[in-house]
Amino acid sequence: MREVADPIDRALLDDWQRDFPAIPRPFAHLANTLCTSEIDVLNRLADMQENGTITRVGATCAPNTLSASTLAAVAAPETRIEEVAAIINEDPGVNHSYEREDQWNIWFVATGPDRDAVNASLDRISQRTGLRVIDLRLVQPFNIDLGFKMAGQDTPVMHATPRALDLSAIRDGDKTLMNILTKGMPLVPAPYAVIADQLGQSEAQVLSRVTALTEAGVLSRLGVIVRHRKLGWTSNAMVVWHVAKDDIPEAGTQLAALPGVTLCYERRPVADVWPYRLYCMIHAQSREAAIAVLEKARALPALENIKHKVLFSTRCFRQTGAMIAKEKEAAE
Repeated sequence: MREVADPIDRALLDDWQRDFPAIPRPFAHLANTLCTSEIDVLNRLADMQENGTITRVGATCAPNTLSASTLAAVAAPETRIEEVAAIINEDPGVNHSYEREDQWNIWFVATGPDRDAVNASLDRISQRTGLRVIDLRLVQPFNIDLGFKMAGQDTPVMHATPRALDLSAIRDGDKTLMNILTKGMPLVPAPYAVIADQLGQSEAQVLSRVTALTEAGVLSRLGVIVRHRKLGWTSNAMVVWHVAKDDIPEAGTQLAALPGVTLCYERRPVADVWPYRLYCMIHAQSREAAIAVLEKARALPALENIKHKVLFSTRCFRQTGAMIAKEKEAAE
């Protein structure tokens, strides 16, 4: 892991990946906890964003609540990987893309304001690349709240238990607000006031909606979003398990609770090419450490002798916030 030597920088990264305050001067609050000034906090975060240590200070949205998303993959010929990755990343709905060690070698997340927009994104990519796109829709999450500790831990840690979703809390305008927050809030003393001006609302209205969406579990995390590779978590494996549908709840629960497993969820299989239903991510500082976690996963009672496949990430092509509203929508 890359050493974050400065104690204030380390605290910003360790302590504020979630539970970012919904108050008029949030960065002043961070400064008070760190015994420094508001401008110092803003400058440090701006520097971290500039040098790629963090992607943004912003939000993540619970999957398929205010927007739609899916995990997808293509099998690009070795000679076309760069070309195909560039085409995929040109699509406005793609917010994450990786090369992985498999025949299905380029994996990406397609997002949009609704399922039709995601389908259109996948269709465009298929037509432009001439490749089949497999669509691996989320069925249920077991653990999707990922956090990375900078203070010497061997594995990333989870800080929060996901809130129960209350979709009845969603109001008109929330999609546009969340689109701004997922892209990243402005690094200024009063960011919510700036967002309020963009929306034609009061600062109090914006703060009220941020609080309501957080309590409803729709806004799943608000805080500093780090680039884990930049900070040394470079050996990252997606492991897929061929678990029978009826056995998924027990297997997913056991897998999600295993230290070192950072994400865990069920997705729909694609019958003719991709039978796997249960997925997990292992983020580690070395390939050996990742494999050690995998061995513990294989020994879990629900996963003994279960067929699985390990896909290590070799390159990150793109990592940004999800698209929740179309750009025209977001500007209105």
